[in-house]
Order: sequence, then C-alpha cells, then structure tokens
Amino acid sequence: MRITVVAVGKLKEKFYEQAVAEYAKRLGRYCRLEILQVADEKTPDGASEAAERQIREKEGKRILAQIKDGAYVIALAIEGQMLTSEGLAEKLGRLGVEGNGHLVFVIGGSLGLSDEVMRRADYALSFSRMTFPHQLMRVVLLEQIYRGFRILNGEPYHK
Repeated sequence: MRITVVAVGKLKEKFYEQAVAEYAKRLGRYCRLEILQVADEKTPDGASEAAERQIREKEGKRILAQIKDGAYVIALAIEGQMLTSEGLAEKLGRLGVEGNGHLVFVIGGSLGLSDEVMRRADYALSFSRMTFPHQLMRVVLLEQIYRGFRILNGEPYHK
C-alpha cells in the first residue's frame, strides 16, 4: 500500500522532524510512505472571513495539485468522523482489500481545508473536536497509521 501525507506548512521544530522521521522509518515495513509539504499562506491579524476563505482556497489548490487521480483521500477535519485506533486499523485494512492501493491523508493549515478539498475527499477523519497545530498532527497521524498496521498484523502495541 502507498500512503501519501499532504500537509500545509513546513515542520519548523527539530523535535517534530525527528518524530516524523522515526514513524516514517517504522512505517517502512508496512507501506510506501511519502510526505509532501505545500506552502502555507500568511494570515493577517483580524482577517475577514472572505480573506480567510481566500487563504484556504489558495492552500487548497496547492493540496489538490499533489493528489493523483484514483487516490483515496482522507481529509483530517474537526467535523469528520472519529474512530478508535482499532477502527482506523479496520478502515486501513478494508481500503486495502477493496483495492485502494494509494491513500492520501490531507492536513490543512491553521484555517483548515477549503471546500474544494473537502469535496475531493472520500472520507473526513477527526482526531478530536479540539484544534491541534498542523505540525503536531503529522506526528499523531503517523503514529496512528503505524499503530493501525500493528493492529492489522496482530502485533503488540502500547494501549
């Protein structure tokens, strides 16, 4: 299975880079992982809703340019469906059995994802109703994908 993570913005802190690298290494035995970063837009203080929508649309176009035809797209969105780790594992397994060989997980910027990206998504996944920094979400997402593969393979994982 091929997994691509498309994320808005760069990792700035070394500890995030190290955590992402560690999970990427661990995932190497289960899938082909690719992490793509697209540029984020600066949001001025006190930006209007129209300005924020424009920013989401610009970032959204960059995201969509990275998604290949035929990929199954999972958007990380606060309004998405929440799953347990076992539920995510089951979803990963089911998608693989159904012939979805390329999964794309999308992590938006500080303002979230554009309507266009959400329309392209095949599934919206929420990790919580809380908001998390996009850099931290990369680590959490990779850890949960790794945990999901461990569960699917009947391997021990920390509860």
